[in-house]
Amino acid sequence: MPPPTTGAGPHVAVLAFPFGTHAGPLLAVVDRLAALSPSTPQSNASAFKNRPSADASPPANVRAHDVWDGIPEGYELTGRHQEAIELFMSAAPAGFRQGIAAAEAESGRKVSCLVTDAFYWFAAEMAEELRAPWVGFWTAGPNALSAHLYTDRLREALGNVPVAEAEEAQLGSIVLGMSKIRVKDLPEGVVTGNLTSIFSTMLHNMSTHLPKSAAAVFINSFRGLDPTITDDLASRFTTFLNIGPFHLLSPPPPPPNSSSCLPWLDGPNLAPASVAYVSFGSVVTPPPHEIRAVAESLEATRVPFLWSLRDHARAHLPQGFAERSQGQGQGMVVPWAPQVEVLGHGAVGVFVTHCGWNSVLESIAGGVPMICRPFFGDQRLNGRMIEDVWGIGVNLEGGVFSKEGLVGCLDRVLKREEGKRMRENVGVLKEKAEEATKPKGSSSDDFCRLVELVSTTTMP
Repeated sequence: MPPPTTGAGPHVAVLAFPFGTHAGPLLAVVDRLAALSPSTPQSNASAFKNRPSADASPPANVRAHDVWDGIPEGYELTGRHQEAIELFMSAAPAGFRQGIAAAEAESGRKVSCLVTDAFYWFAAEMAEELRAPWVGFWTAGPNALSAHLYTDRLREALGNVPVAEAEEAQLGSIVLGMSKIRVKDLPEGVVTGNLTSIFSTMLHNMSTHLPKSAAAVFINSFRGLDPTITDDLASRFTTFLNIGPFHLLSPPPPPPNSSSCLPWLDGPNLAPASVAYVSFGSVVTPPPHEIRAVAESLEATRVPFLWSLRDHARAHLPQGFAERSQGQGQGMVVPWAPQVEVLGHGAVGVFVTHCGWNSVLESIAGGVPMICRPFFGDQRLNGRMIEDVWGIGVNLEGGVFSKEGLVGCLDRVLKREEGKRMRENVGVLKEKAEEATKPKGSSSDDFCRLVELVSTTTMP
């Protein structure tokens, strides 16, 4: 198949998934690719609204093209679960084609490479139409990607097993590198949950198209984290690239001066590795009774804490909790915290987290053990890896916050011998992450390969 007419240099189209925390990490990669490929105009859908700073401007060789006009005129929202995603995915293929056509008309160059969120299984067909390679970005961990790639094998192996037995079944005989993972740890849509939902169908389509059609898949991870799973994934894709942790390979801009929590962490009364940092990301908010349980646990233990809690959820705190804590010097409740800098601070000794993949990697890179309260998606799988595979944290008993449960976990991680072992284990992974992102490290080398791949103007 002859290469497209591209004019002077490559033209990369980047298609982001504008939900959750998908767009931000892809945008970070786009920024770095653009900086290293100054002759490469790039189009990006929707992600520029999620730049790290409201004042940040895209590189000069990047152009943004909105491709979704939102809810169709006259459409009445029903409140159905994942309704917005369903509407977006229905409009995405046509919208992306229009956006690419606009980018080609503006630049005068045919698209020579298509980089997309891995969710977009239909990008295989789009890339063929463009006569350009497709490069997919998987935003979660290698363990979750492996689970989705093995979906058909898992369904076949577990289809006749009673539900109660299947949920406790371990996956070592089915999926390489998952000997300590149970079926109930898997993301919804693999073998449990609504297997015909828009989200489950999208992921299943991805699992069949990505290995066959993608010229490469890249991921925010590093080879030393999951060697067995990484080697297996490398055997299933034409090219599999680990280019993380992103924030080590390409550090984010410094936090705004208005952040008051970093000076608090510098306070003279805080011992090293004594502070509990509590955050559940930008998407999840625990139910009110769990927010109260966290507050009651912190107040009962007197553990110093920094809690990133959005303003609308503060109403569920016990009356006077935030004021008492700050007045007594025990802790702070803030609407936002610069997480990378917080987890890298020597005063922080444990991260109470929802186990989103970016948070897991940032905790590893900071050398901080975790207390896990997963909610959905890959979070349960990450929590199981944290406790039973890597040995760098604990899961809450029963999977939810209770006063007694969190008090016990804080004691285990901050005061017991097993907590010391967790810090040693996460310290080893931290060193591996740092080695991977050094100039000659594996993640740096893989990023250079990604630059070369997206800069080519011919099909592989």
